[in-house]
Amino acid sequence: MPLGLYISVPFCRTKCSYCNFASDVFSRVLFQRYVDRVCADIEHTGETVSQLGCAFERIVDSVYLGGGTPTLLDVAQLERLFVTISQNFEVQPAAEITVECAPGTLSGETLETLVRCGVNRVSLGVQSFIDREAAAVGRLHKRETVIDDMVGLRTAGIANLNIDLIAGLPHQNAASWKISLNEAIASGVPHISVYMLEVDQDSRLGRELIAGGTRYHAHSVPDEEVTADLYLMACERLETAGVRQYEISNFAREGWESRHNLKYWTRQPYLGFGVDAHSMLTRAADDVRFSTPEALEEYIAGGTLRKCVISPREALEERFFLGLRLNRGVDLTDVAEEFGRETVSGFLPVIDDFVESGLLERIGSVIRLTPRGRLLSNEVFERFISVEAQPGPVTEIPV
Repeated sequence: MPLGLYISVPFCRTKCSYCNFASDVFSRVLFQRYVDRVCADIEHTGETVSQLGCAFERIVDSVYLGGGTPTLLDVAQLERLFVTISQNFEVQPAAEITVECAPGTLSGETLETLVRCGVNRVSLGVQSFIDREAAAVGRLHKRETVIDDMVGLRTAGIANLNIDLIAGLPHQNAASWKISLNEAIASGVPHISVYMLEVDQDSRLGRELIAGGTRYHAHSVPDEEVTADLYLMACERLETAGVRQYEISNFAREGWESRHNLKYWTRQPYLGFGVDAHSMLTRAADDVRFSTPEALEEYIAGGTLRKCVISPREALEERFFLGLRLNRGVDLTDVAEEFGRETVSGFLPVIDDFVESGLLERIGSVIRLTPRGRLLSNEVFERFISVEAQPGPVTEIPV
């Protein structure tokens, strides 16, 4: 089965107040050291995978540069990443090649480099078309910046565009959210991602919200019910516009779904390179997940991989809670054929409970989340994780 490749580029112009990722603002002095390390890891993929006891094919049908903002790298660094990938993997001619981009970071030279390197999909971190809302969370672009970038990308021949939007930003309300949705729809992009603002202690805004403070415009963040209503509004308006939901946070016109992200939700093999990058490969009797260090300096210095063997039971649980992210749901017949009918039958009481409570619907052998179930998806997913079956041991592998 072809691989997906993910390249983490953790550099940002500014750290958004809601962000809980490993990305941040770093000195450009680190950029070259980082690219050197990522390229070395790519070149030593065979040795690393062998140490983990896995096997893999070098055929690749999706590449994704995420961040952070990969387009902050200079053109020589971007080109080196793509050349190193092509020298060490067989990237198929029809592969989906995506680069994430913060609006306003696409210079003409950068755009030319992306096209030359085969990039055919760009994801724009818009978050809001309302300038006040974007500025409140640290975004540096304005609406006009986004429009200009889309024109430039299409002129260059990249029409497969995604727009990220966030429901629940400071100062956001139903009227302003409707404007952002209408702008995204009117832009004609084939893919739109809609995320609900996460409140957790791993972001500055989240910590301030938990503390009940006012910094980072925390006092202007809509409450959870309003945010849920905004999400449901997005589902309805995008569906009406022909941008149909296929995953909890992702919407696409027919045939424009993200092929790379579908690998994660359908448990296909993928390799991640760079800081805080995750991978999954299969072995004869089990699956293996492994990840790189979360801290930039530790990664550049050659930190160890963290490896976790996924037992058949855990693979079954993943099959449920990852598959249920997709609107098409999970076919119990397919799961029974893969894992055994008796094993799957143990989940039927949980499924019946959720059907009765209106969080799941069952049509024949297929189960899927209801609209309400998507709002409470974490509650559903937690029930599919066995209390008795603990995750496999995590070991550190020097590379």
